[in-house]
Amino acid sequence: MDEKRKPATYPASKARQGYVVLKTPLRRAIFFGGLIGLVVLSIVLALA
Repeated sequence: MDEKRKPATYPASKARQGYVVLKTPLRRAIFFGGLIGLVVLSIVLALA
């Protein structure tokens, strides 16, 4: 009655955690522009 069971396999294509949304140059530019904007805003607020 004490059988060893193998764990169920799961295909790697379904196990991926994320989806790349920065595929186009425009989306990348908007994303990095937002990051740079946050850094600039934090520096301005720190100096004020």
